[in-house]
Amino acid sequence: MKYFPLMSCLFVLLLLGCNEINPEGEKEVRQFVKKWNEAHTQLKAPYLGRDYMARVNYYGKERTRPQVQRDKNLLFQQFPDYTQRILNDDLVITKEAGSYLVAFTKRVNYNGIEADYPAYLSVMFRNGAFQIIREGVAKNAKDLDAPIFPSARENMAFQSENRQLFGDFNGDDISDYATVISPEISTTTKTEAGSDALISCKGACNSVITFSAKDLESITIQGAYQSQLENLKDLNNDGADEIGFWDFKPNTKTLYVFNATNGTLLTEPIVINTSVHKNLDLIDVFKKTGPSKITVTRSEQINGKWVLKSEVITLD
Repeated sequence: MKYFPLMSCLFVLLLLGCNEINPEGEKEVRQFVKKWNEAHTQLKAPYLGRDYMARVNYYGKERTRPQVQRDKNLLFQQFPDYTQRILNDDLVITKEAGSYLVAFTKRVNYNGIEADYPAYLSVMFRNGAFQIIREGVAKNAKDLDAPIFPSARENMAFQSENRQLFGDFNGDDISDYATVISPEISTTTKTEAGSDALISCKGACNSVITFSAKDLESITIQGAYQSQLENLKDLNNDGADEIGFWDFKPNTKTLYVFNATNGTLLTEPIVINTSVHKNLDLIDVFKKTGPSKITVTRSEQINGKWVLKSEVITLD
């Protein structure tokens, strides 16, 4: 019986060790928040995901870790020059039940804009590391409709149904985005092996590339119902990014290379026979190989056999 108090103490210590409420103290919390803040760049964005719990209260809404990572990636795609820092390195840390509340002023810079926001994180020590359970800004903060916050990205047109591609498509040195309006498919009819299925759409079976920049005209691709966009960067040295449009069919995929400023094609559509030439990515069929020069590779049938053929194209 004399060992019972000692065993009880050991049991309590083990419980506290398992909960990992306070590994060492506020110094470690400060180090964690500093690293998290420094990771808010496009280069270090992939490291941010590990800093969050599986489910997070993220700017007032419950989100999963992948959803938070996706939002951060969209932020850095939309504003490649985005930076943030903790003003005066001043953190106010308050212990809560099993966690730490960290309050600070976040100074952000993007698109030439500088702004300060009263921000906070709640962090908890789990599985040998700190993780974020809550991130947000004070409800009374000004300019909460700024485009750097998740609510702005949620309200972007077609966000829930269409992938947005960020770039400078009109050459004004400001990031904008493109997205695709796809047709609604009504029926799909199977055909013989080796042939593409017959697709019927409600209305015209066309896809339309739209741009957030008001001075850019939409681009229509006829007969396209499943697609993906690519930012091909500035190919013709006009200061604007070119845009690639993948048109996917059951046995083929076709890459259209558009000059976004005027909607013209820079080369004939690049068709790949995916039943023969499988698993080819963008880098396999399209490369910038010099000033105003690109090399494209397409599927061609020569003497009854499908081969890949490359050519160098000089752009105007």
